[in-house]
Amino acid sequence: MPLMKRVLVTGGAGFLGSHLCERLLAEGNEVICVDNFYTGQKKNILTLLDNPYFEVLRHDVTFPLYIEVDEIYNLACPASPIHYQFDPVQTTKTSVHGAINMLGLAKRVKAKLFQASTSEVYGDPEMHPQKENYWGNVNPIGVRSCYDEGKRCAETLCFDYWRQHGLEIKVGRIFNTYGPRMDLNDGRVVSNFIVQALKGAPITVYGDGSQTRSFCYVDDLIEAFIKTMATDKSFTGPVNLGNPSEMSVLELAETIVELTGSKSEIVRKPLPSDDPTRRRPDITLARENLGWEPKIKPLDGLKETIKYFDNILSEFDK
Repeated sequence: MPLMKRVLVTGGAGFLGSHLCERLLAEGNEVICVDNFYTGQKKNILTLLDNPYFEVLRHDVTFPLYIEVDEIYNLACPASPIHYQFDPVQTTKTSVHGAINMLGLAKRVKAKLFQASTSEVYGDPEMHPQKENYWGNVNPIGVRSCYDEGKRCAETLCFDYWRQHGLEIKVGRIFNTYGPRMDLNDGRVVSNFIVQALKGAPITVYGDGSQTRSFCYVDDLIEAFIKTMATDKSFTGPVNLGNPSEMSVLELAETIVELTGSKSEIVRKPLPSDDPTRRRPDITLARENLGWEPKIKPLDGLKETIKYFDNILSEFDK
């Protein structure tokens, strides 16, 4: 029987973090969830609070943390444009100071660290699909830069700690992910469309809707996190973690209207600044090194997500 590991998950009350905490506990680990609850929500981890091997710390990763752990998953950072643009300076601090503090902790206790990076490091890509050796096309002074450049700097710090201190790091570049526990008002395309469709409100498509995204269901992504952390020291990443199946935003809107049976009309609005026109990961590296690729079909994942939001909206109506 494998030894129980003590695992720290920063941003553990968020969308991805709560699913990761749940999975780690199911595998027999002790889990410490750290969150400042800026975007994380206690309701996401309510079912875990009675587990004796689960602990919650209200803490901001921009300040040092002194605990003893075996592994660190650094997920802390608002990930939706509405949230990360609300306080862009704090967003940059969370990515950069947060990475410095978690890397410092990992170095002190000799822990493995998984850094949750993002496909946004590629900016509006000139390479399609995006491979890990592509350096990106990022606007360093735009409204999205606090997130894009903050995550790029976090990757830099990880690799400098690896080169300078021999720290065991794993860097995963997360592409669009969806599923239960997404925030109702996070402004992301899947949650936006589902909520609008369920309410019978107009569905807002920005631009002509031809821009593409690649949507990965949350359970598939969490599996990729676990597999990335389990690789040996020679594998650091960065590794693309996402679904290579590409879909236009307009196609997504039409699919959600059909699945919900909504009478919502699709309306168009101007495209936001620096919004990427194409997004699709090349996951060859993940297939070869992790033995991983997404298994959940988009329609199945969307049905589960619609069911979740339908329940949430029903609660509000009571």
